[in-house]
Amino acid sequence: MNPVVSPVPALGPALPEIVIALAALALVLIGALRGDGAKRLIDALALAALAVAALILLDQGPGRLATFNDAFVVDGFARAMKILTLIGSAAAIVLSTRFLVEEKFARFEYTILVLLATIGMMMMASSNELISLYLGVELQSLALYVVAAINRDNAKSSEAGLKYFVLGALSSGMLLYGMSLVYGFTGSVTFPTIAKAVSGAGGTGVMIGLVFIIAGLAFKMSVVPFHMWTPDVYEGAPTPVTAFFATAPKMAAVAMTTRLLIDGFLPVAKDWQPIIAFVAIASMGLGAFAAIGQQNLKRLMAYSSIANMGYALVGLAAGTVQGIEGVIIFMAVYLAMTIGVFAVILAMQANGTRLETIGDLSGAARNHPGLAFVMAVLMFSLIGIPPLAGFFGKFYVFAAAIEAKLFALAVIGMLASAVSAYYYLRIVKVMYFDAPAPAFGRAGPEIRGLMWASAAFVLLFAVVANPIRTMAAAAARSLF
Repeated sequence: MNPVVSPVPALGPALPEIVIALAALALVLIGALRGDGAKRLIDALALAALAVAALILLDQGPGRLATFNDAFVVDGFARAMKILTLIGSAAAIVLSTRFLVEEKFARFEYTILVLLATIGMMMMASSNELISLYLGVELQSLALYVVAAINRDNAKSSEAGLKYFVLGALSSGMLLYGMSLVYGFTGSVTFPTIAKAVSGAGGTGVMIGLVFIIAGLAFKMSVVPFHMWTPDVYEGAPTPVTAFFATAPKMAAVAMTTRLLIDGFLPVAKDWQPIIAFVAIASMGLGAFAAIGQQNLKRLMAYSSIANMGYALVGLAAGTVQGIEGVIIFMAVYLAMTIGVFAVILAMQANGTRLETIGDLSGAARNHPGLAFVMAVLMFSLIGIPPLAGFFGKFYVFAAAIEAKLFALAVIGMLASAVSAYYYLRIVKVMYFDAPAPAFGRAGPEIRGLMWASAAFVLLFAVVANPIRTMAAAAARSLF
């Protein structure tokens, strides 16, 4: 008798995603039975599911795993970016717990949508072919469209959701069109096969398809010239949602773009490097100058995120192991800084009113010395002042660009950092030298905890820089 071969693939590599998916289904049932009153229970179970997924990732070891006919791979790079994604998603849930209750739209669906979006993001980091990549993108995007407009009674939130949906649909169309061109001219959707096809002769058709794909991915990273949705959505969405948009999806988008270009198109790196370099320069420049006149902190952070994605792309433009190592370190630092800043913004409330402008921080050093200290540390880190974490993040990507002889890119990045110092230092000046504004109410323990954890990471990064760099170097080598 012939042995019976099971058609079911080994699901071990996808076990973290399966755990989160099963948790989301279970939480839907709990929410349906118990209603919005189960929000705190659902939040706790969701955080537990994310923690279990992270533990599984850490337990998978350093090797490369694959399943679903190599459409889904787990290597050092995927693990590192997935861990960062899980941290961003967990922070978004923690930041939302008290906020949604106080704003009277504590819907349990929010947490479940965050979990579903997280599954899509993790798929994006592990996709080894165009079809699985697109599935991950759409699973993330469909959940984020709803999350952006979760506060249906707020006109700004509804507007943010609509803008994100319309422009997101456009970017998905461009992404899919580019994929169809690449498939048509290479005859494959898997990255290794595409790499073999383009190493012989890329051709104009493949390059046109790649340009459309990069355009679609640029929207997900919110980089120039596909950044137009970012300031309006960041300002209009509820603050925990904005914090989510600024963290976890960015990790996944950068991971997806990096894997696609390195695994699928490294043989024609000389063709896509100028595109990535241009996008990086435009993003750093626009983010630095457009933020100067902003008064709303969330809108300022939108332009800051555009600039920071430009810095991350500096490392990707290098197209080397050192460059990808720099990208991973920079994204880890960016994640910590962004979570901390949004925790501070959520702590800014007085008499039941949410405060979001720079002027609301006037004299905060006198009324709230701890909050002002954390915000100052994060601002100095965003500038890139040593020995804070932001300095190391920028140092590694700029060093990789210089090593790859992209001198102009590194110099422009440094100049953009110098320009951005104006609006970051302005916040510090307002907090420490302006007349005090009305004091804020006491923030919840979870918000204070995230604030201080972010500040501690930024301050003490030099202590843990070597282990993080070792991890990032191993993750980067797994792509090559």
